[in-house]
Amino acid sequence: MSDENLAFLPAWALLQKLRRRDITARALLEFHLERVQRHNPTLNAVIHLDAPRARAAADRADAALARGEWLGPLHGLPMTVKDTNNVAGWPATWGDPALRDNIPTESAVIMQRLEAAGAVLFGKTNIPINALDWQSYNAIYGTTRNPWDLARSPGGSSGGSAAAVASGMAPLEVGGDAGGSIRIPAHFCGVFGHKPTPGLLPSLGNGKPGSILENDLSVAGPLARSVRDLEIALDVMAGPAGPQAKAWRLALPPARATQLRDFRVAVVTDSPVAEVDAGYRAEILALAERLRAVGARVTLEALPFTDHAAHHATYLRLLRGSAVSRLPEAVFKAAVERNEMPGANPPSLYVAQTDAAYSQRHRDWQLGEEARMRLKADWASFFEDFDVVVAACSTVPAFPIDEARPREERVLRVNGRDADYNDQLFWAGLATLPSLPSTAAPIGFAGGLPVGVQVIGASHEDRTTLAFAAGLEALHPFQAPPAFAG
Repeated sequence: MSDENLAFLPAWALLQKLRRRDITARALLEFHLERVQRHNPTLNAVIHLDAPRARAAADRADAALARGEWLGPLHGLPMTVKDTNNVAGWPATWGDPALRDNIPTESAVIMQRLEAAGAVLFGKTNIPINALDWQSYNAIYGTTRNPWDLARSPGGSSGGSAAAVASGMAPLEVGGDAGGSIRIPAHFCGVFGHKPTPGLLPSLGNGKPGSILENDLSVAGPLARSVRDLEIALDVMAGPAGPQAKAWRLALPPARATQLRDFRVAVVTDSPVAEVDAGYRAEILALAERLRAVGARVTLEALPFTDHAAHHATYLRLLRGSAVSRLPEAVFKAAVERNEMPGANPPSLYVAQTDAAYSQRHRDWQLGEEARMRLKADWASFFEDFDVVVAACSTVPAFPIDEARPREERVLRVNGRDADYNDQLFWAGLATLPSLPSTAAPIGFAGGLPVGVQVIGASHEDRTTLAFAAGLEALHPFQAPPAFAG
């Protein structure tokens, strides 16, 4: 088997090779370490390596197999994880120079579960500062690039995760998502990603130093080169932890269907508050026709709400409001002053809404949560008539890296016009605000760049979105970026 094929096999196929002893865990690890040595200087996706620890874990996996023992579903599989995941003894900087020396002494529960299942963790991948951008650069580790076009972003905040998986440096990754941070990198890099229903994966042991407040808008989730890999990782990491584990057990319902022809599908291609570029939208519409051709019942532009602006405003109020306790005091005070300044003229609607979210009163927060609960009920009713929603992940394919301007001042070229960079948040909010699972899957190319969709399902019906995405994978399997095929 050629190195190229080994590099881009899905994780499940590598696990089969390990179990058949076609390759040892140590040899598979060394293969991926060599790929990191060869390709990471170009991409800068992997920002921390611990080869000694990984070699010891791989050797333990090989010794166990020699005794006839299989450690678990990830036995001997090399993995990297996003910087925001706490692994004992490894830096967890959040891309922030103030946290450069932050080294957790204990691994997060989901990291413990990966290692208990036999995974060989060998490194961490890059993010934007504080995981708050769709580009992945920071003052500590520099800029991560897209393996399809080095001048473009791999997405964020799990940009290093997606770039590592797409380039064959890691077969499986763990990212995180509140504002599209798994779905957008998967879309930009042509890989698969899953944003689980909140609560399926415990956050215990993760998070920034000094912060123990859980945020149910933010979840961890896997990225991979196949849907089956996502399912394996999800099953390993999911389940209650801490006090909840004394009483709760996880039993996700089975998928509503397993063949594309049996799904009732709402396809959403555009929004008045987040216009989708024509080339990307055309690929989504072409997918809708392919779904109809195989027998799926397809309805265009159906959603359980009609006021896109109100939906987006609620999402921003809660998303940005959830971060207010972790803001530097000076940033918080400045936002309050701008929001309360008579005749203030903020540079954009996004900045105005963010300032309002940072400085909102408790009553405003509660009203936002009331709106969110009504929306959840509307989505539940909607999913009586539909099984999944297929929607854009962003407004554009991977865009050129722009580090010259702060996020608040950036624009993207959409259909020949400059659009607010932050409009992309609308598409993330479709699943995040109502606490729904969403699986990202590639569907083709626009302008030579990979594009994908997100498959949104009913609450706790993660297996349905994954099953539908597996059907999409049969139509559009992962394709390796040509420049990294060797």
